[in-house]
Amino acid sequence: MLPDVVTFWHGRLDRLRLLCLRSQVAAGHKVTVYSFDPMAGLPDGVGNADAEAILPRAFAQKLRPAEPDGSWRDWTILQFSDFFRMRLMALRAGLWLDADVLLVKPVEIDPAKPYFAWERPRQLGNSVLYLPADHPIVIAFERLMAQDELAPDWLALRHRVILGLRRLTGGSSRVCDLRIAIFGPASLTALARRTGALNNALPKRSFYAVHAEPRLFFENSDFAPLLADPAVIGLHISPKGRGNSAPVPGSLYAWAAEKFGAR
Repeated sequence: MLPDVVTFWHGRLDRLRLLCLRSQVAAGHKVTVYSFDPMAGLPDGVGNADAEAILPRAFAQKLRPAEPDGSWRDWTILQFSDFFRMRLMALRAGLWLDADVLLVKPVEIDPAKPYFAWERPRQLGNSVLYLPADHPIVIAFERLMAQDELAPDWLALRHRVILGLRRLTGGSSRVCDLRIAIFGPASLTALARRTGALNNALPKRSFYAVHAEPRLFFENSDFAPLLADPAVIGLHISPKGRGNSAPVPGSLYAWAAEKFGAR
């Protein structure tokens, strides 16, 4: 099955992410970007839908209160998106791809099975994610989102200890302040282990071959073996401030810009 691709974005898309969206369309997927404000300049074939209908913006107040002007603080956007993708799974909206996932081939899924990949030796990534709506991971998140305190029962012991110490010393005891990805890869991995879904995980190379080493994408390199590898389906790119940089000649970025018609 070639699923619809869905994602969430808050703000303006940079050059790299527009390129990645074009690659997803070129792979044959219907692509929809959810946002709170209408987005102009999206690539041909990419739709725009109202995020409020999926997860109200007010939900972010459970993470941390907004600034006086209503803008989000600190890690709010990233953590909000962790919950947003799970709401999309509950609504059977399709396959979640982060906006900085470049596809080199179509993504095929079995709608009855989870779809994700190892990002690190002991941690799943959630940049590429599909879960059946009735999967225990989705249900666990739905229950969590109904709470005011957003305190998962799957937290690791070390995180529980840290929270306890913070309470004793008067520090923040909110789970969202533990670490930026506490509701993302860490939670997905813990729940996949609990529910026996780890055996569904694809190898790291399927989507995270350059994630930890963005130089392999942005700098001049011999990337032919990477593209020739049948295990590689896409590339989650961590731009780290280089999202609007011009492609370096001889880089994988330059190859992608030429292939997918970057403007």
